[in-house]
Amino acid sequence: MCGILGTIPATNESFFKESLDTLYHRGPDAYGVDSVGDDITLGHRRLSILDLSINGKQPMFDHSNRYSVVFNGEIYNFLELKKELEKKGYQFKSSSDTEVLLYSYIEYGEECVLKFNGMWAFAIWDKETKELFLSRDRYGKKPMFYAQVDGKFIFASEMKAIFPYLKRVEPSDDFEWCKQNTFTYEATEKCLIKGIERFPYGHTGIYANNSLVTKRYWNTLDHLVEVPKSYDEQVEIFRELFFDSCKLRMRADVTIGTALSGGLDSSATISAMAHLAKENKNFAKDWQHAFVATFPGTPLDESYYAKKVTDRLGIKGTFIDIDPKKQWHKLDEYFYLFEDLYLTSPLPMIMTYGAVKSHGVTVTLDGHGADEMFSGYGHLLHALGDAKFNLKQTIDIIKTYQDTQKENEQYKQTNGLKLYANHMSRYWAKKIIGKKINSKDVNHPNFKKMDNFSQTLYILFHETILPTLLRNYDRYAMINSVEIRMPFMDHRLVSFVSSLPYSSKFGGGYTKKLIRDALDPYMPEEVTWRKSKIGFNSPTVDWMQNDLKEWFLDTVNSKSFNECSLIENPQLLRENINKVVSKKTNSLSFAQNCWNNLTPYLWENAMIKNSSSYVKK
Repeated sequence: MCGILGTIPATNESFFKESLDTLYHRGPDAYGVDSVGDDITLGHRRLSILDLSINGKQPMFDHSNRYSVVFNGEIYNFLELKKELEKKGYQFKSSSDTEVLLYSYIEYGEECVLKFNGMWAFAIWDKETKELFLSRDRYGKKPMFYAQVDGKFIFASEMKAIFPYLKRVEPSDDFEWCKQNTFTYEATEKCLIKGIERFPYGHTGIYANNSLVTKRYWNTLDHLVEVPKSYDEQVEIFRELFFDSCKLRMRADVTIGTALSGGLDSSATISAMAHLAKENKNFAKDWQHAFVATFPGTPLDESYYAKKVTDRLGIKGTFIDIDPKKQWHKLDEYFYLFEDLYLTSPLPMIMTYGAVKSHGVTVTLDGHGADEMFSGYGHLLHALGDAKFNLKQTIDIIKTYQDTQKENEQYKQTNGLKLYANHMSRYWAKKIIGKKINSKDVNHPNFKKMDNFSQTLYILFHETILPTLLRNYDRYAMINSVEIRMPFMDHRLVSFVSSLPYSSKFGGGYTKKLIRDALDPYMPEEVTWRKSKIGFNSPTVDWMQNDLKEWFLDTVNSKSFNECSLIENPQLLRENINKVVSKKTNSLSFAQNCWNNLTPYLWENAMIKNSSSYVKK
């Protein structure tokens, strides 16, 4: 897990090193810069996780010095691939996955990516053909951006490393669209900075003769599998795949742990880790590190459930009190490091992974991806279109949805009959006018075969919510030089779950039915069979009305806020923020909307006005 940078043609080393060091947080352990003549300069900031010796240094060259690679990510099945390559005569000088990746490319060409189980963004230079091969993982866990400026091609892990090559750093022409489509733009080439584009995930690319040509190598719809009709068999297959996914992701030469929320997904992950460690005493001995963000006195606190998990596993949890006053003064710097827009403050997540790092843990296995595969959010109502006029199924869907949405003073439930009427009126209206669901894969034969609920989940996972969250958590963790691994996002697991009917994903009043039944023997029942879903967010209402009240008022009354060109209506936003601060409303969604509309101002201060002040010297 690292930061990469490259330019074609080559760049002066001192200038290049300054650009590379904007990625210091992604790789504080070491760095490497190499140029291949005047053709290319490659750079790497290293976070050491596998083969901590100098043998794992990047850029890495093959034995012949024809090929060189810079790589950010992990190939979890590298040991299996290494054995395969050794049988073909390849010899290795390191125990790193980077070397396995490089020789896999040499042996299998661009098809090598189909052999990888992992997360990655990498570039391989061929000195003879003068071609650069680029790739990002299937779902976009690892980032890569690029720009073409005055005949120079630049690629990097984050936009800030490209800034020194731009004539001006300014908001892109797509900024307003991105602001209005927070959960959509990550799956596009659009970026917030003018002149920079996002390399698409699930793609490879060749840059040669001043031109980049990309090709999609992965579409989950092309990799659906036959699933047994028996639900019990489905549970067994899911459990087996999930355990193997966790086992692969526990491979590391550093201490590993987990960010435990107390919810089902993160609890399932650490419970699987505990089971695997118990089954094999020599496997991953140092894994018993659980970090829990707590929000005492707010509706978002889940520490009670997290403690149930740690108590059952017999490990000590590290409970982190997320007090915004402790780090709010760093907000400007955090926005610079984060680079993007989102609907909640990044502080709780950044503080959590900061605690992870300060306790000597470099890798976490977390529960990301399960919500989007099984619908942990309010999208469960889309299954009403599949239930149609089946009264029993309809009631189950409505009740499951309401039980998931726990009512409190910041969130009010909607009457079940009204929920049904509102959703189905929209559903049939779209059917009548022939409006297709919005997906780039809408015409794929296997997409058309999916039920309505599965189509919705497919889009959440591949095109909207999950790509956005993957970007966010990459930043939250890498700001603290921590790597997140995601067992639910093993491509084998994704293909399997994507092949299942909606009836296997929820039922009997429970979301994520398959996960609960598969992991029930390993988890406390208070967590396995808990229905309410909270999610890991900032307690925005509580902070606006208490700890950060003065900050919000000072901000919206400042001259710079009122003159910010990225804020559409400063007066209206100020009035809305005042409604929350003065307790005229306690609605969490209203408060989050206020934060969402405020972030362009905070983003501009950090990314445009003050970015140079945060570069490591």
